[in-house]
Amino acid sequence: MNITLKQAQAIIEKAKAKALEIDTKMNISVVDAGANQVAFVRMDGAWLGSADIALKKAKTARFFDMPSGEIGKLAQPGGSLYNIEHSNGGLISFPGGIPLKNKDGDIIGAIGVSGSSVENDHTVAKAGTEAL
Repeated sequence: MNITLKQAQAIIEKAKAKALEIDTKMNISVVDAGANQVAFVRMDGAWLGSADIALKKAKTARFFDMPSGEIGKLAQPGGSLYNIEHSNGGLISFPGGIPLKNKDGDIIGAIGVSGSSVENDHTVAKAGTEAL
């Protein structure tokens, strides 16, 4: 199973609406089951550097099928995944990346959001997942 462009665009729109609601400017990336970018938006005024972070958060969530913030908990010094962020061409191990599942619970992609606090990034990403 793989995310469709139509689904990815709906996810972006739902996430973007949440970003507007909480008055923040975000970069929002959606990747497919193979971690390839399917859709992306950089809201007007969003940080340029956060575009890459949003994509890497989405890829991190898909590569390990868990929210990027959970990877971060395991990647702390002494943790079982310490230094994992240096693998796979660079991962992001803080909140804002979430796997996307279809109605049967199969992972079909992931969303990554960056541009504000990690709490806001996660809130916007979570809102995007609700479009499925």
